[in-house]
Amino acid sequence: MIRLNILYPNTPGSRFDLDYYFGTHMPMSRRLLGDACKGITLERGIAGAEPGSPAAYVMSCHMLFESIEDFLAIWAQVGDRLGGDIPNYTDVQPLIQFSEVLPAP
Repeated sequence: MIRLNILYPNTPGSRFDLDYYFGTHMPMSRRLLGDACKGITLERGIAGAEPGSPAAYVMSCHMLFESIEDFLAIWAQVGDRLGGDIPNYTDVQPLIQFSEVLPAP
């Protein structure tokens, strides 16, 4: 199992429309990714490590797929629509990382 991590840095002066993201973008993502996506977790940053400091990321999205190949196959079909929707909710360039999901010891 792999996890696609989409991290939106909390950049001063940047825009992130939570209402659009939750009300439009994520439902569209679920619909377009279909059964290829095995689960989605969303995390809104609320604070940094130091007391009173801002969160490093305004939003993090974590999606589970059986393999990178499964993700790439569905992304080839829907990536233009999903990627093209990003300017509707943010002007932040997301950071992308694929991770192998491992069991906790």
